[in-house]
Amino acid sequence: MLIAIHRSKDLFSDRWIPYCESNNIDYKLVDCYRTDIIDQLSDCDALMWHFNHKSPKASKFARQLIYAVQAAGKAVFPDYNTVWHFDDKVGQKYLLEAINAPLVPSYAFYDKKEAMDWARGAIYPKVFKLRTGAGSDNVRLVKSRNEAFRLIRKAFGKGFVQYEAWSNLSERFRKYRLGKTTLWDVMKGVIRLAYTTEFSRVAGREKGYVYFQNFISNNDHDIRVVVIGDKAFAIKRLVRKGDFRASGSGEILYDKSLIDEYTIRLSFKTSEKLNAQCVAFDYVYEGKNPLIVEISYGFAPYGYDPCPGYWDRDLVWHEGKFNPYGWMVDNLLKSLNNKG
Repeated sequence: MLIAIHRSKDLFSDRWIPYCESNNIDYKLVDCYRTDIIDQLSDCDALMWHFNHKSPKASKFARQLIYAVQAAGKAVFPDYNTVWHFDDKVGQKYLLEAINAPLVPSYAFYDKKEAMDWARGAIYPKVFKLRTGAGSDNVRLVKSRNEAFRLIRKAFGKGFVQYEAWSNLSERFRKYRLGKTTLWDVMKGVIRLAYTTEFSRVAGREKGYVYFQNFISNNDHDIRVVVIGDKAFAIKRLVRKGDFRASGSGEILYDKSLIDEYTIRLSFKTSEKLNAQCVAFDYVYEGKNPLIVEISYGFAPYGYDPCPGYWDRDLVWHEGKFNPYGWMVDNLLKSLNNKG
């Protein structure tokens, strides 16, 4: 069996390739951006491509290519059930509601008057989000009805840019003060005040809908649980100082004792309902009850390397270093063997 891998810097492929080499798994590198990609895959049994949600090129066709390859009978990572809702918080709302998962109460509107009527009777604060964005991009706390009205008017007017230059610069400076980035990275944020990202230019403005979630108070952190097949690992992410957002803060705790086993069990159960190869759940808590904020198939590998172990589906803890990217390869090979 031959696995095709598209190499992307700093993403999963950096881990897939050495795993294949050290385990004598046949693979070949392909370029999914070339027009002959289907021909490149002619001798392959599977395709693995971890694409970035902010890539202006991948955003135009990555899902469609993956679905086409899957329709041709080849194994793919990520497959349809894993990736169709990636970087689409509105799509995730409907999906999680449909399977009766414990989603933070969420509201999507496609009509200005309906949204304004809802906002008049809503209890604040609420959390406003665009359907796209990760690491707390395009997320803000709405503290009043008038603030909600302004956002609704903008959503059904000129819309929202994909890249918020000032908030991004502020975040870069915060991480610089914590020693988590460089002065050059801050300077790039300054440059972005004048020149937006290519993705923002290509994607255009988000408009024609508005999306809110309830604000779940008294959370100074969130919990992220990643489920890959029959294994799971987790981290605790602290909220930024003076903020309410934890995703992308860079302040991570790895101690197993900080993770409630009920949350791990819930993650396995929900992942099974989703029939996903890999899914990361972001949780906040209402009292002791975990509520899902959003989900994703992708994550930045370096943030999880210090994890001290993982749980299996029976909630047995396995202490020590592990390779979740190898699990992805092994599970794909297993699916091919099952088909054969």
